[in-house]
Amino acid sequence: MKMPTKYIIVTGGVLSGLGKGIAAASIGHLLSSRLKIVPIKCDGYLNVDPGTMNPFGGEVDMDFGHYERYLGVTCKSKWNLTMGKVFDMVRQKERRGDYLGKTVQYIPHVTDVIKSHVFDVAREESADLVIVEIGGTVGDIENELFLESMRQMKEDVGRENIAYVHLTYVPIPYGVNEQKSKPTQQSVNLLKQRGIFPDIIIGRCSQFLTKKVKAKISNFCDVDPEAVITGLDVDDVYEIPIIFEKEGIAEILHKKLNIYSPPDLRRWKQFIDNLRHPKKEITVAMCGKYTKLEDSYASIIESFNHCAAHLGCKINLKWVETTDLKDTSFMEGVDGVLVPGGFGHRGTEGKIEAIRVARERNIPFLGLCLGLQLGVIEFARHVCGLERANSTEMDADTPHPVIDILPEQKEIVDKGGTMRLGAYTAVLKEGTLVHSLYKSTEVSERHRHRYEVNPDYHQIITEKGMVFSGCS
Repeated sequence: MKMPTKYIIVTGGVLSGLGKGIAAASIGHLLSSRLKIVPIKCDGYLNVDPGTMNPFGGEVDMDFGHYERYLGVTCKSKWNLTMGKVFDMVRQKERRGDYLGKTVQYIPHVTDVIKSHVFDVAREESADLVIVEIGGTVGDIENELFLESMRQMKEDVGRENIAYVHLTYVPIPYGVNEQKSKPTQQSVNLLKQRGIFPDIIIGRCSQFLTKKVKAKISNFCDVDPEAVITGLDVDDVYEIPIIFEKEGIAEILHKKLNIYSPPDLRRWKQFIDNLRHPKKEITVAMCGKYTKLEDSYASIIESFNHCAAHLGCKINLKWVETTDLKDTSFMEGVDGVLVPGGFGHRGTEGKIEAIRVARERNIPFLGLCLGLQLGVIEFARHVCGLERANSTEMDADTPHPVIDILPEQKEIVDKGGTMRLGAYTAVLKEGTLVHSLYKSTEVSERHRHRYEVNPDYHQIITEKGMVFSGCS
């Protein structure tokens, strides 16, 4: 007889940005050797969708990148539940008459939709374990309905089938040199006021939690001392599963949920060893306009981390703000140039200048999304001689629209969720660099764009030497 689906609910307190997604993904990794694990992220904002998801073309939270990497799963858009999506489902049910004219209320109607969504995902995926991450911080008005739903779930599924994990902050104030538990105590009290009593508390700290502070948190927050876990500040987030294993979090969850899925970290430790002991080192210039907030390029940074570990190479990123770029001396000593995606006109001319210098100096260049489009624009202007060549996104009156909006996008007014999204097949040209990397003539990759290289200019661009190595 198949065991009932187990649930782990991950919440956060004190402040945002502590790493609930990393904590949830790390717990999942430790339990994944014998269990099918499905992550669900609940976000309190009213947007229906936030980021981009594969290959379904849905748009989801950025934490799903960590879930895919840590759990080795292909995530689906249904696994991301925003309050906007919840309200949309409730409204549709009301319009269909599902509530039979009843007054629609937050409890039970909204909370029932949230729980039903979680249970539907668990059933559809035949999940052994579902990890639900509640976005935001306990006390935020935006996530109250999610917390109430998670509270109710312990009666729906049975207390033996659900565990609550709370991530908090344990500061060491300057000049005191002592770990302080009061923020954690207050955060747990807020959680208890909502009817959720954590089974495990993870304290984010710059040092391993002392026995003294663990005992204090245990006493004031009503958890076992061994269930107070260190969430250590680390140079690389991929170290967290190893730290959690040392802290014994898997064994605690085995007992609480009556499961057995021992951690297997052999490949993971090899991955970490490659990161810590690189055989070579390179520098890549990241040329963009959102460089003051590096998280804007989080997916690229994570991709570099994976490449670095796979190749045994340390990658130093040189951040270059392109809004008013005039001095290209930053190119000295770089081994490659990456121009990422973006929106709007600001910074595009600086990116084009960086691409020009890279091409003329034969520095390897990678353009992603808008970066690719700007690479075509630079080539059209300076190699093909097409003066004022541009994208119609930046200049609707350009005489040479080498980048133009996709035909099917021209009549779209409501922009939300209408880009060319999800996985599409691309045919690769034999003998090209990209073909040698994929070792295949047909591949599938994720898309998120409205613009394309204008087919009217393919001939002149290729005649001047640019290779279209893949077409989708």
